[in-house]
Amino acid sequence: MTCEHNHEEMLPEFAKVGQKVPAFTMEAFDPTEGGFCEVDLGALREKGKWAILFFYPADFTFVCPTELADLAAKHAELEKLGAEVISVSTDTKFTHLAWKTDERMLADVKYKMAADPTGEVSRFFDVWDYDTGLALRGTFIINPEGLLVSSEVNFYNVGRNGDELTRKMEANNYLKDHPPRPAPPNGHPATKPSPRAKNSWARYTKLSTTRSTARTPVPPVALEAPCGFVRGALSVWGMRWDRFWR
Repeated sequence: MTCEHNHEEMLPEFAKVGQKVPAFTMEAFDPTEGGFCEVDLGALREKGKWAILFFYPADFTFVCPTELADLAAKHAELEKLGAEVISVSTDTKFTHLAWKTDERMLADVKYKMAADPTGEVSRFFDVWDYDTGLALRGTFIINPEGLLVSSEVNFYNVGRNGDELTRKMEANNYLKDHPPRPAPPNGHPATKPSPRAKNSWARYTKLSTTRSTARTPVPPVALEAPCGFVRGALSVWGMRWDRFWR
């Protein structure tokens, strides 16, 4: 891992969601070209591309090829969303070449396979297992500005789902241009809210403006219906909850 940064700046000890990831480079095997290359996060940002780092424990294992094959099936969709997919393990680039050549399940893998033999990148993303010297199953999405917007880490025996990764990438890609819009857990953030939610939001906004309050408006999804706790709290305060949810 070679970092490109001003040495006067303080780098974070670990990558954290919501913080900027310093630009760095890694050696890699490129299945498309059939040779070795360099992965450069700084160059990806200059091109306005997202980066998806897909850590896995090791080559020549049983679960890892199934995950990488599943990721390969989603590679084209992720590329259309402007993402550069990069798998990462603590193996060398030469081991990546040998494994890609030997393992039939990796026949459709076209994304770059980065090498982190020293574990420096794995430690920065906090997926390094000090007992084994391997990386846990971690997935990280970095936006074109270098901000880490998504982080997922599983233990060795739990694989990941390509559909869920695609949903996260779609949501983050959309929210980059529409920051105030929330992303629901099941569906696309561009989905229009229900009429009831829209009406509740309009009433709440009008009420907040009338009272000239400085509170941040609550998203529409939170106003779908009041829970028992909220109704109880409003009763204690001498307020009728049905004035807000009619």
